[in-house]
Amino acid sequence: MVCLGAVIRGGTPHFEYVAGQAAAGCTRAALDTGVPVLFGVLTTDDLEQAVERSSGPGTGNKGYEAALTAIEMVDLLRQLPKTGD
Repeated sequence: MVCLGAVIRGGTPHFEYVAGQAAAGCTRAALDTGVPVLFGVLTTDDLEQAVERSSGPGTGNKGYEAALTAIEMVDLLRQLPKTGD
């Protein structure tokens, strides 16, 4: 599973709370389901930073990097011996 999003700092103190809860929620999903969860949630100071870190193909695009990591993890998990083998 790949969790993608952006938490953009605003004029209120909610930024830290929302970012922390996003991370906690992704962790909880992984623990509850046993499914690997990749955290691709950006935490930025402004919209410009979020767009910069999520636009265009390839490296530098954090969503792309998270999706590529998910594919690599699936490949790795398929190569590992099954429990009881």
